[in-house]
Amino acid sequence: MKNRRTIFLTTICCAAGCLLIGCGKSVVKAQESAEAATGAPPPQDVQTEIDYNDLTVTHPEQFPSAAAGEHLATPELSVTGVVNPDVSKQVTVPSLATGRVTEIDARLGDEVKKGQLLFKVRSMDMSGAYSDYRQAVKNEQLTKLQLERAKLLFDAGAWPKSALEIAQNAEDDNIVVLDTTIEHLKLLGADPENPTPVFNVVAPVSGTITDQEIQIESAVQSYNTPTPFTISDLSHVWIICDVYENDLAQVHLNEYADIRLNAYPDRVLRGRISNILPTMDPNIRTAKVRLEVENPGLMRLGMFVTATFHGDAVERHATVPNAAVLHLHDREWVYSPLPNGHFQRHEVVSGTTLPDGSLEIVSGIKPGEQVVTNALMLQDTSEK
Repeated sequence: MKNRRTIFLTTICCAAGCLLIGCGKSVVKAQESAEAATGAPPPQDVQTEIDYNDLTVTHPEQFPSAAAGEHLATPELSVTGVVNPDVSKQVTVPSLATGRVTEIDARLGDEVKKGQLLFKVRSMDMSGAYSDYRQAVKNEQLTKLQLERAKLLFDAGAWPKSALEIAQNAEDDNIVVLDTTIEHLKLLGADPENPTPVFNVVAPVSGTITDQEIQIESAVQSYNTPTPFTISDLSHVWIICDVYENDLAQVHLNEYADIRLNAYPDRVLRGRISNILPTMDPNIRTAKVRLEVENPGLMRLGMFVTATFHGDAVERHATVPNAAVLHLHDREWVYSPLPNGHFQRHEVVSGTTLPDGSLEIVSGIKPGEQVVTNALMLQDTSEK
């Protein structure tokens, strides 16, 4: 009897549970049908992004604005270049004698004066030149004595005139040989009265040693390459620039460019365009442009510089305070005030910083337009 009652209660509980589950499904289906009928989407969390191109603030008076100024400028083209020696002011210093270097008295980068000793070479050429000189001296002395004897005999009638002429010709030939050997010694810088096998090489001009190809015990060949030293006059240098093909129309011979050294950005030098090479680099499509510059002592060979070429036409650009330009992700922006606390953002392209501290705006706004004087403060406030 008791088991029957338990089975009965269990059956009633299961039936009640099924009834509740069915009611729940009906309620969910009813809600879905209602949403489908009204077209309302299910609720979601939505985050509104700030539109920086059109900002609205509650206190616009906190962000003062000013009218953009005006600056008249000519079109500019800036290119990179490298300092090179003026080849017309370079002198190679060869060895006039073949031999081995025994002493070096100047090094790469040294300032040298004309006539200063550079290096010494022990050479058989020197020994041979002295040997030829001494032999020429003895031969000339011998023929001179023979000529004097021939004259005495000719005057006494004991010597024919033809013999006198032969003696005179021999003396003349030996004088030529002696003069040649003396000139050879002078060419080598040797003193005929002080024979030595060592050849001294001196600087032919004053300047800076910009190339050195020898060391102690190096072998050198007379009038052969590579030359032991190269001396350059660095008071006047060349700057070789690469100008793209599309920009060549802005570069003209005999015009001047502003030169700024990367090492001394505050110094501005002037360079004259002396040559535009007639060939183009086929890989990067650039032409070599040569500038001639007087070196105030700051320019070193191999330095990188920036050359700015100026066009003829005058352009009207706007100027704004430096703080008015917002630098963001390699782009530049300014804000202009609008009514009812609105501010509109404009992309601009800046130029150079002017002497009064303002910033030149090449494009994006015009002179006279209002801009917020502190763009970063406005953006920071809108983000809070």
